[in-house]
Amino acid sequence: MKVYTARQAVFNRKQSVVAYELLFRNGPENVFPKGVDPHHATSRMVLQTQLNEGINAVTQGKRALINFTEKSLLSGLPQLLPPDQVVIEILEDTQPTDEVYETCQSLFHRGYKLALDDFSFAPEWQRFFKFISLIKVDIQKTPMDQMGSWFDKVKARGNIKMLAERVETREQLEQAMAMGFDFFQGYFFCKPEIHSDRDVEVIDVVVSNLLVEATKEDININRIVSYFERDTGMAFKLLRFVNSGSLPATNEIRSIKQAVVYIGNAKLRKLVYLLASAMTVSTKPMELVRLSVHRARFCELVAEKQFPALKEQAFICGLFSLLDAILDKPLEHLLSSLPLDQEICDALLKDEASPLRNMLETIRRYEEGQWYLTERASRQLMLSYEQVEEFNRQALIWSEEYQALFQQGKMKNIRARS
Repeated sequence: MKVYTARQAVFNRKQSVVAYELLFRNGPENVFPKGVDPHHATSRMVLQTQLNEGINAVTQGKRALINFTEKSLLSGLPQLLPPDQVVIEILEDTQPTDEVYETCQSLFHRGYKLALDDFSFAPEWQRFFKFISLIKVDIQKTPMDQMGSWFDKVKARGNIKMLAERVETREQLEQAMAMGFDFFQGYFFCKPEIHSDRDVEVIDVVVSNLLVEATKEDININRIVSYFERDTGMAFKLLRFVNSGSLPATNEIRSIKQAVVYIGNAKLRKLVYLLASAMTVSTKPMELVRLSVHRARFCELVAEKQFPALKEQAFICGLFSLLDAILDKPLEHLLSSLPLDQEICDALLKDEASPLRNMLETIRRYEEGQWYLTERASRQLMLSYEQVEEFNRQALIWSEEYQALFQQGKMKNIRARS
């Protein structure tokens, strides 16, 4: 499915771009969609940027300013993002409660930069200033000649930079520069630009079941893993999260279970909450995703029989074998963003014979109905054509259960909207 994000440049006093504010969009129209909950919008944007191609691909390596509602802030959503790539914008309707204060304190000590958006001075926010790196002022709502003495007092602190937003004329820019603003944003420079990308959807009912499991006090790792294994989209986002920069560097991942165990229960819950908050059903056919699940199970069954030590790698090979077709991007580019074992990458990208490569070759030839080539490929695995047929039958049953889950989730969504 196609996803959209708008970005608006932030300029310094030399009028060079230093950052981009990312804005949620649900279509090519360059406006915030009506009726969308802001927390849902933030969740969707994090999901379709950081857990897809990555924020740096949208911002060209510059920092991203992202709006967070009070709910998003308190839910721990910012911690799914790498501190060195983002600025957490605290929206103006957030209340300066003790809980919000403790959350900001925690984020500050974790290395995150915090900003107050559309700020209008209130004494209750002064205790937060030691954690704040940036204050944004909407100069259309709060004219510069009406700001009073608080602007100079904040500037005198030294740790806070000031950004004038909604700068629309040369006169306003010159006035803001004379007043001492550090950064500038608005239609005088540019309107938000639409960035489109392709994302792999996840199944609502699978995410719902995963949410139930993740909220239990005693998490059943094997059950959690089984849900990720049945959804190409969730497996891809899990591995993108592992490699997103918000976690310490890790060795190459050889299985879904290894990735789940590595991120730990706390991060797992945050990731699942993000998936649940951003759930949506696309109109795009799911056949490619179903087929990738089919291949994953086929490769796993072959490995169980002939190469038990490769069982988990075989599953991932099948699961990601159609990722380029699903996302309309080169497979080499996609795999480079995942912390996968080199043996898996070689099987997916190279023509060199290996057990994993031969499994993929066998199921591909079988799907194409090429009997002779299927038999020749299966001989490399020391399997008969009849065994290939049986493994394919078992994989078909397994993938049809997946399709049933999708249809169940789709009908549930249709009923909810009717």
